[in-house]
Amino acid sequence: MRIASLGSGSKGNSTVIEGDSGRLLLDLGFGIKETVRRLARLGLTPLDIDALVVTHEHADHINGVAPFARKFRLPVYMTAGTYEPNRIGVVPVLRSIRDGEVFQVGSLTVMPVVVPHDAREPCQYVFSEASQQIGVLTDLGHITPHVRQYFNQCDILLLECNYDPGMLASGPYPQALKRRVGGNLGHLSNHQASELVKNVDLDRLQHLVVSHISEKNNLPALAEAALAPALQSWSGQVTVATQAEGFDWLSIV
Repeated sequence: MRIASLGSGSKGNSTVIEGDSGRLLLDLGFGIKETVRRLARLGLTPLDIDALVVTHEHADHINGVAPFARKFRLPVYMTAGTYEPNRIGVVPVLRSIRDGEVFQVGSLTVMPVVVPHDAREPCQYVFSEASQQIGVLTDLGHITPHVRQYFNQCDILLLECNYDPGMLASGPYPQALKRRVGGNLGHLSNHQASELVKNVDLDRLQHLVVSHISEKNNLPALAEAALAPALQSWSGQVTVATQAEGFDWLSIV
């Protein structure tokens, strides 16, 4: 299995998950032309994609989903609560999913995991094939026992480090937005991400991807510094996902 990103941040998100016989896009916040450009950077075309899987209905995750799915006749997997036709648009094949009920995209087994976020029915995902496992965990306001249960045995973990509390408090956002971002249904701080990492099996984890970093309320160096105490004895690789470039392929060995 391997993973790469087309981009990560408030201006658009999309992650590629690939197995032996399945390849999907998790979320798509970019338009068709930009998506094609970013896929090419990874050596892919739209014809290489087998399905779209959606976490929740916020614009930076779904703006490109329906147009891309219609143009390339792709099935779209999302929860019933996430699908709002007037907001997302008509998709050619809609497959409704539920928390804790696995489904297949080719050889990839996909596990939806419900998360606390200010959306209608949001979930994040754990992808597996044989004994390998990739977790993608962004857009949640706090870590629940349910989340800990499903994301503690990953070979690769893509984890939200959205904001530094000091930068958020002194930053340009209006107070209402600051409360939303920092609330229990908002996003993960660097410290909250670090607390989750303390719970994962570091002997198994090969790659940790720092993702969904706020351009106004965080810095990659602050996120990495907050994670460092949880990674003191770890020999794996930390990668930072950016808005402009995402990140290149990471494989499980």
